[in-house]
Amino acid sequence: MSIKGISSEQMENYRKGFPFLKIISPATVGNGIERPDETKIKEAIETAEKYGGSVVKFVPASGAASRMFKGLFEGLELIEKGDVPEKDSVAGMFISNAAKFPFFDPENILKLTLFGKGLGYSAMPKGLVEFHKYQSGNRTPFEEHMVEGAGYARSHDGSVHMVFTVSPEHKKDFEALLAGVKEKYEKRYGCTYYIKFVLQSPETNIMAVDMENKPFLKEDGEPLFRPGGHGALLNNLNEIDADVIFIKNIDNVVKESLAKDTYRWKKVLMGRLIELREQSAVFLEQLRALSNNDICDNNSVIVRASRFLKDNFGTEMPRISADKFLVLLIKKLDRPMRVCGMVRNEGEPGGGPFIIAEKDGTTSLQILEAAQINKKDPEALKALESSTHFNPVDIVCSVKKPDGSKYDLFDYVDKTTGLISFKSYMGRKLKAQELPGLWNGSMSGWNTHFVEVPVSTFNPVKTVVDLLRPQHMED
Repeated sequence: MSIKGISSEQMENYRKGFPFLKIISPATVGNGIERPDETKIKEAIETAEKYGGSVVKFVPASGAASRMFKGLFEGLELIEKGDVPEKDSVAGMFISNAAKFPFFDPENILKLTLFGKGLGYSAMPKGLVEFHKYQSGNRTPFEEHMVEGAGYARSHDGSVHMVFTVSPEHKKDFEALLAGVKEKYEKRYGCTYYIKFVLQSPETNIMAVDMENKPFLKEDGEPLFRPGGHGALLNNLNEIDADVIFIKNIDNVVKESLAKDTYRWKKVLMGRLIELREQSAVFLEQLRALSNNDICDNNSVIVRASRFLKDNFGTEMPRISADKFLVLLIKKLDRPMRVCGMVRNEGEPGGGPFIIAEKDGTTSLQILEAAQINKKDPEALKALESSTHFNPVDIVCSVKKPDGSKYDLFDYVDKTTGLISFKSYMGRKLKAQELPGLWNGSMSGWNTHFVEVPVSTFNPVKTVVDLLRPQHMED
């Protein structure tokens, strides 16, 4: 450590920045994204439903709801000044539809929603905000994820294993909510929940620097540390011991009556993961049994395994000597695996699927954020503009080797894919650094398969008025 609390590598990242990835093309249907027909869908669902291995659902749930209510703060400032929010503003739409929200209180709705004397939602994590109205009572996203877990992540013995990442100050609130609803949902869905709350380690925080790349010091002279982004959750994911792991964001839920598509496509993704994992294991066993004579003989197993990698994971092998080719081929097959749902891009901000060139001469499928794409490169900009799909964070993972032992997920991180962003603290500019994103650079070394899923499976709540969409309203 060159400076207490920050590695020399992180300081070098501030000085040099992170390199852009070389994009070959966007991943599209037929070129990196699978659009399964009804036969393949049916087969994948059957594979998922027959599967007898351990399954866990992993939900990042530590994010605060402050951004969700940002528009209400702005509206409240206007009202306190004697003005009226525009009808089409967040506050305006919220006020005119106030009775429709599950947490409605007719008395001074904005203050009661935002501050501690009321609901205090602006300081809460999204997982504890009431999203949906039901005749039997309101539900938070945390509860909707419990319901979803029973719908597609249930083991054959009726157990539903789930892991939620939460912030330390809200862990007791989540535990209290679980204690109050667990028996109700177990009785309703005939299952047994095993839910674990884990914390994002403060050791993953990264020191901020000033505009001259010197440690940013607070008023008390202590350096300012900031969270390392969702890439810090790789610690938590790496600790999960399960054969199949679902990953989904906390705010992407719908009313239970509309969740049929979600259940169906989660099983499709899981089934495709299991099918691809089994095929990969067979190829690995066959390739490791080859002799030197087989290698020189251009064995058909090598040809078929290479085609399997290209067709399913976008991995095109380079032209190298036969012995090096076999070693690299085995290395490319012997990795963690993920199957990711991709929706048609309808203007949502965020990352998308691309085919990129790797440093070892191969290609791969990756999820890239806009900040990772060089807008000054005409080819990269063309690829971004011609991209057709969006990443909804709908991922099913396999983190175990064919022999049942676990991969160490930190061995598959591309450390050159972090992000540098410009922020401010008490009016002073600073530079902040984020670790490689959980589904971006943290999974760069995984085998990735993209499947097109319907937009009905993607229903995030970024602002409070998103709850007025049909997917979140009363039936």
